[in-house]
Amino acid sequence: MNIPQRAGVGLKPQHYREILETVPDIGFFEVHAENYMGAGGPPHRYLAAVRDLYPLSLHGVGLSIGAARPLDQDHLRRLKDLIARYQPGLFSEHLAWSSHGEAFLNDLLPMPYTKETLRRIASHIDEVQETLGRQMLLENPSTYVAFTESTYAEPDFIAEVQRRTGCGLLLDVSNVHVASTNQQWDPFAYIDAYPLVAVQEIHLAGFTPETDEKQRPLLIDTHNRPVDPLVWQLYAYAIGKLGPTPTLIEWDADLPSWGELQAEAMRAEAHMKSHATPQEVRLARTG
Repeated sequence: MNIPQRAGVGLKPQHYREILETVPDIGFFEVHAENYMGAGGPPHRYLAAVRDLYPLSLHGVGLSIGAARPLDQDHLRRLKDLIARYQPGLFSEHLAWSSHGEAFLNDLLPMPYTKETLRRIASHIDEVQETLGRQMLLENPSTYVAFTESTYAEPDFIAEVQRRTGCGLLLDVSNVHVASTNQQWDPFAYIDAYPLVAVQEIHLAGFTPETDEKQRPLLIDTHNRPVDPLVWQLYAYAIGKLGPTPTLIEWDADLPSWGELQAEAMRAEAHMKSHATPQEVRLARTG
């Protein structure tokens, strides 16, 4: 099933039974690929039952697209098998790396935006798309520092990766807000510069506000609370440019009730229906 231009949520085991018993009105569900790479068991039974009722999007967190090492062929094979099994409407991965040598790190780490990393990432994406026989979406990262050796601004780097590979894009609006706050960018200018024509999905999530050693705002991408009002405002701006776009509510820790999670998705759908223009959002922001 194709992913509709509606809001969806990340599917969590805590909500399996309630979803299957009540069949709520929700646009789609998304799962992390690595949580379903086993051969069978209860996770697959529940996922198959949900997949019979709803469109499914698959989100990878372990390919390590940006790593300075070859892609893990066993991981890629298992990913291909999983996609063949569930036929998700969309498949996405992160612009990040999470492996070094034989070690895999429990984090999504940034890299400098240079010609060398551009070539490596484009080559890895080409390999993924050729192996899977389908397009993948690339997600912009949440970042906390900038690399002095970078020669591309992030939106320009992502645009060039997309141009070279033909991949689609996943615009994580919360990541834009987090990175823009941490690095003192203008998030609206980031959206303006982003290659929106290639965006096929949006992510929204909560973050944890902290401060750095100089008492400047520092946002941590924790996915453990409701979407922040400033992120909703940035989302409205992006939707004003994009039009209705499949939008996922990511909530991965300190999970709320199913009702609260569904309410966040319905709020995203309300934004899509209201479809304020970018000019209206800017006026509301400055007013």
